[in-house]
Amino acid sequence: MSKMVNPILGVFGGSGFYNLASKARRKKFATKYGAPSAQLQFATIAGKQVVFLPRHGERHSLPPHKINYRANVTAMKQAGVSQVFAPFACGSLQPEVKPGDFVVVDQFFDRTTGRQDTFFDGPEVVHVAGGEPYCPRLRQACIAAAKKAGLRVHGKGTAVVVNGPRFSTKAESQWFAGQDWQVVTMTQYPEVVLAREAGVCYAGVGLVTDYDAGLDGYPNVPAVTARDVVKVFRENNEKLAKLLELLLDEPALGKGGCGCAKAVEEGRIR
Repeated sequence: MSKMVNPILGVFGGSGFYNLASKARRKKFATKYGAPSAQLQFATIAGKQVVFLPRHGERHSLPPHKINYRANVTAMKQAGVSQVFAPFACGSLQPEVKPGDFVVVDQFFDRTTGRQDTFFDGPEVVHVAGGEPYCPRLRQACIAAAKKAGLRVHGKGTAVVVNGPRFSTKAESQWFAGQDWQVVTMTQYPEVVLAREAGVCYAGVGLVTDYDAGLDGYPNVPAVTARDVVKVFRENNEKLAKLLELLLDEPALGKGGCGCAKAVEEGRIR
């Protein structure tokens, strides 16, 4: 499989974001972990090379617990991608984090089960550091681009990752909120960890679509529905496209110096 010449950024598309550009060139990739969610889309945006992959497939045929995250990350790596911008739909757990807001998360809390979440199943053993799972350089570039785009953006936050495909109960949602976590989603894990194991810089940017199962003490806030999630995400795709365009112009993009590429070497057991 031939590689694209110097792609500057990989993009994983979330719910409601399935195609990057009308003139994108599609290529099929195969990996040792199986097929990725869809063909990779190659496009030029703002004069920069971008590789796009809708994590749920182009027709949203893959629920979060059935996504082949290892194949998706590997395909991006095979395409020459070294940094990934990963927007995702999420529900708010806090009243100040409103639908339509963007959250550049800096932490996650894993509540998933049964997902293939490492490239190192033995005999080689690697323990990548997890204290700062997201690339600090790419996060700052996303925050700067969001501010330039005039978006309401939260510069940090914890995403609690549930297995899905069901949404949270009120009891679960209230417990998550009580931990002072900001958003709930279904796809950040193990995507971010696998990117780290692959030496790929990764920034997760949550687009808030709803208030999860409602907010404790706010009886007029309705619980989320799947239709609401996709509707709000699609309504904000124009903002997302502007954010991506401005991110591609950020001076820090692609400069390195963040240490992400060294995570595996530092975690290798000899």
